[in-house]
Amino acid sequence: MLEIKSNSPKRFFEVTENSYGRKTPFVSVLKSDLERFLSTKNPLFSKYGRGEFFVAMRDGKAVGRIVAHIHEKSNRLHNLSTGYFGYFDCEDNPETAEMLLAAAEQWCKNQGVREISGNFNLTAMQQIGVMTEGFENTVYTDQVYSPPHIAKFLKENGYTAYFPMTTYELDLKTFDPEILKTEKVNKLLDDDNMQFRALKKKNFETQMNDVRNVLNDGFKNNPMFVPVTEEEFMFQAKDMMWVIDEHISFMAYENSRPVGTNIVIPDLNPFLKATDSKLKLSTPFHFLKHKMNCKRAIMIFSSIVRDKHGIGLNPAIMYKTTSALKERGYEKLGITWIADVNPASLRQMEKLGAKKLHGLNLFKKEL
Repeated sequence: MLEIKSNSPKRFFEVTENSYGRKTPFVSVLKSDLERFLSTKNPLFSKYGRGEFFVAMRDGKAVGRIVAHIHEKSNRLHNLSTGYFGYFDCEDNPETAEMLLAAAEQWCKNQGVREISGNFNLTAMQQIGVMTEGFENTVYTDQVYSPPHIAKFLKENGYTAYFPMTTYELDLKTFDPEILKTEKVNKLLDDDNMQFRALKKKNFETQMNDVRNVLNDGFKNNPMFVPVTEEEFMFQAKDMMWVIDEHISFMAYENSRPVGTNIVIPDLNPFLKATDSKLKLSTPFHFLKHKMNCKRAIMIFSSIVRDKHGIGLNPAIMYKTTSALKERGYEKLGITWIADVNPASLRQMEKLGAKKLHGLNLFKKEL
């Protein structure tokens, strides 16, 4: 017998273990982090929106999950009447998918919105999208994985794919950072008024607030973007302090003003895979092993304040980042996602020689 239940964080986490298994590229976020994201500690729930999450149970086994949520700031800023779904994962069974989507749709209807869209997960730097290509490829931290049946079930339930995105991977073993040093870039690197500072643990909170301000300014005109509050940003980013490599993320300052950033962290997915994304006695051992052997990093995002676009600052920061990554022995750099509506970033990926990893789409449906 299949039934839908709400508010069960333990069962919510179990879904992907039961439905996907270890043989797929899927890697869950840490169990304790997932439970924190779903709680009222998440400011997206407690202050800036509201939501509910559902688990599909079949004969006592968790086989599907979905979150339904509303972001009031987004609807006001973009003049929308939209609810969102996130963390939509389930067994390869059309009945399970239909019941989960119906639960999320009904919740959104009850909130008075006219449309539902997703995946939009529940963090300040949101994971978004449903995978539609590249299912066989490895995923990095903060890259979304979903098996082919998820997109298929969305289409079968009346959802339309839109807002295509692509994730990328750069082979650092063969990449030469010197190709980034154009005349504009050299001018910035030699400018005494422009400083490039690595993200350090001792100045973490101050620098992360600078990162947030650069993100909000640089992304202001991007589709669907909503400026991130300090509380939202630090809700997730504070844990980054324990996993950052202090040599590979950079802030650019013009005198004392933050004007650009490139946030890169070691890829945690091999560590999470080894620990089943749970805290247990063997976790410290696996974490130390991961730190010693990690050869992959992931670019979470990069941003340049709008009045500094076009001066070569983005490739200058990329030069500092890729040079540092190679010096630290990293061999691969993943990029979370770039939307098709961002031709400048797509051109940069082409110039770098980065290869496409995954294709993603958002899906939406009128209610």
